[in-house]
Amino acid sequence: MKINFTILVSLILSLIFYYLFKSTWSNSLITIVGVIATVPVIISAAESLKDKKVSVDLLASIALFVSLIHQEWSSVAFINLMITSARIFGDYTRSKADDAVKSLLKLRPEKVKIKVGRDIKTVDIQKVQVGDIVVVEAGDRIPVDGKIIEGEGSIDQSSLTGESLPVTKSVGQKVLSSTLNLSGSLEIKTEKVGADTTFEKIVSLIKNAQNEKQGIQGVADKFTTIYIVVTLSLSIIIFTITKNIDLILSILLVTCADDIAVSIPMAFWGAIAKAGKQGIIIKGSEYLEGLSNLETVLFDKTGTLTKGNVKTEKIITFNKYKSHEALKLIADLESVSEHPIAKAIIAHAKNDGLKIESPEKFEEYAGFGIKANFGKREVIAGKLQFMKNEKVKITNEEMKIAKENQSQGFQVVYLAVNKKLASILTLADQIRPEARITISALKNQGVKNIVMITGDNDLVAARVAKVVGIETFHANLLPEDKLNYIKSYLKSSKGKVAMVGDGVNDAASLKLADIGIAMGAIGADSAIESADIALMQDNLLKLTTAINLSKYTKNIARQNFFLWGATNALGLGLVFGNFIGPQGAAAYNFATDFLPIFNALRVFRYKIN
Repeated sequence: MKINFTILVSLILSLIFYYLFKSTWSNSLITIVGVIATVPVIISAAESLKDKKVSVDLLASIALFVSLIHQEWSSVAFINLMITSARIFGDYTRSKADDAVKSLLKLRPEKVKIKVGRDIKTVDIQKVQVGDIVVVEAGDRIPVDGKIIEGEGSIDQSSLTGESLPVTKSVGQKVLSSTLNLSGSLEIKTEKVGADTTFEKIVSLIKNAQNEKQGIQGVADKFTTIYIVVTLSLSIIIFTITKNIDLILSILLVTCADDIAVSIPMAFWGAIAKAGKQGIIIKGSEYLEGLSNLETVLFDKTGTLTKGNVKTEKIITFNKYKSHEALKLIADLESVSEHPIAKAIIAHAKNDGLKIESPEKFEEYAGFGIKANFGKREVIAGKLQFMKNEKVKITNEEMKIAKENQSQGFQVVYLAVNKKLASILTLADQIRPEARITISALKNQGVKNIVMITGDNDLVAARVAKVVGIETFHANLLPEDKLNYIKSYLKSSKGKVAMVGDGVNDAASLKLADIGIAMGAIGADSAIESADIALMQDNLLKLTTAINLSKYTKNIARQNFFLWGATNALGLGLVFGNFIGPQGAAAYNFATDFLPIFNALRVFRYKIN
């Protein structure tokens, strides 16, 4: 960066002296500076050829060589001026993109407090090992991935997720490196250190993403290569016909594509870095660009459109039982089970202030229900088929009420006491509050097919689909069924097909789709590894944010191609009309190079909602 800047200043001064004084010493100065500035260009061109690549520097080297032979010193200076300027802007963009990584790295503490027996020692971060007990006071950054074994704290996770509101963490919950403990004292048992932590994996992904050159960025590189070959070939043909070296030099100078070679990567680097700061990890420009061309988006239901945690909705009682009595009985019974539904019922009971008393003896029938005796009462809870198997008496009116709730998409748990129905509890997975807004936004963004695929039954799927605004869904699917549906959409869709899941149970589906998007990937290694885009925060609206950024970046890239084409056409018109020669062509190219470069820099000013 410093060397390029020194060359740039030297070139500008030599041009000023050259045009102001027109003397021997000013000619000598511009010659010396021009030759020195040419060396890096020739080295770069040679390195590209060694790697079997044709770069913009090759075209510039040829133009410089011809200019030097014909002693077109101002042309030499202007060519080097535009190449050096392009390098400086490229370095600036990379540094801006690297700032995203550097700002993250600053969050990594260098010193860590670990508990050894009753003593607390301060050690270097590199010395912390899995199993160590790390002590984190209020105001300290958490240095490792681990589980809280003592204390409670308010954790700011914005460094990883982009979310502004802190979350409360207590004993048994996981915490991640680089996050900030705002209040409370914590003792954390280390589970991951160094490169294995979620933080380090995100840093690595952002770094690697900057080197990915596919999609429109890859097209720009291929275009530049083809363009240079075509330009050189046409120049040779024109020279063979006209024998006019000034004309050829002018053509080479006007048509140098260094602005495209710099400005397209510049826009994508900036966008990927900007997304990373918002907790949207995009693994390459191919996936960033692909978001602007989405035709089909498939959503898994559980954990994606819904929160993945079941909650009791209603308690309907029969045979003179009151709701709190029924809830107490079923919570006592379910307290011996690890099933998610059992945990939801127990949570409801505790929130209502009920004291849970587990039965001493019970029988659990996997997938059906549980039964136990409480004194003289035989209590049974579970599915309808379990009630039938246990000869529980259910009246037609009671069955009608149960079926009405099932038809609304609720899961129903039956409770019977002494072979008579006491209550039914309706449960449902909680739909994400932003899900409906997200689906509506996707439609406005031009996504034609929005589909939900789930292993749940048709009634549950229909309820969720209706609430969030999805018209098409496929239910009762096994994992292989989901893959088959994705394959069918890949075949029928002209645009890109994205799969949105939690990244844990949907790893195969995310890999199969054109773009795999993992929801709430924070702390989930499989999600970060399997997805092309990882949304670190449990917020579906981040998907629409990423799409808007993609469309904005792609528009900038297209505008740059248009600007390049328009300025080249005008420049060639000036050359063939004899309005400008080599010096004028070099100056013209230098001036017009800044249009696409400045346009690309707009991505850094883009405001992410």
